[in-house]
Amino acid sequence: MTAAPNADGRTVAQTRRLTLRRLREDDAGFLLRLVNEEAFRTHIGDKNLATDEQARRFIREGAWTCQPKPGYGQFLVGSRESGLALGVCGLLYREELEVTDVGFAFLPEARGRGYAAEAARAVLEYGRGLGVADIVALVAPDNAASIRVLEKLGFGLRQQLRLGGRETMVWGPLLEV
Repeated sequence: MTAAPNADGRTVAQTRRLTLRRLREDDAGFLLRLVNEEAFRTHIGDKNLATDEQARRFIREGAWTCQPKPGYGQFLVGSRESGLALGVCGLLYREELEVTDVGFAFLPEARGRGYAAEAARAVLEYGRGLGVADIVALVAPDNAASIRVLEKLGFGLRQQLRLGGRETMVWGPLLEV
């Protein structure tokens, strides 16, 4: 796994099967499809994006690309073999909790293939390269698929709270005793 940018300045990590790169405005169609997918809206929330122009603006100005910490953001996860966009995975700084969150979401046809865990491992390594000591994950209590991914990463439940009017669980690496 490589966690350093390549010559194009957009790639942040590569794994055996995946490339993670910064979002570009020409990813608007993919982004629209992802954020309007039923599971995304149920477990993550409605981003209120309905047009290509709204998606391009979100990419230019939204929280996924305009983070308060350098190097952070949601990255497009693509297949190294086909080049197809599969999902997003990245680091988001949650100011209200003062934590770094690894977040991920994948298209339905990319789920159940281990891509989320593979991408999240790459992002965790990338975050360590940025000097981030503690990375957590925020997840809806009923999001069983994401919870399984977090368990594969060695994360465990730290706390449950209300965030933005929604029940949210904070998962983090289990500490060795």
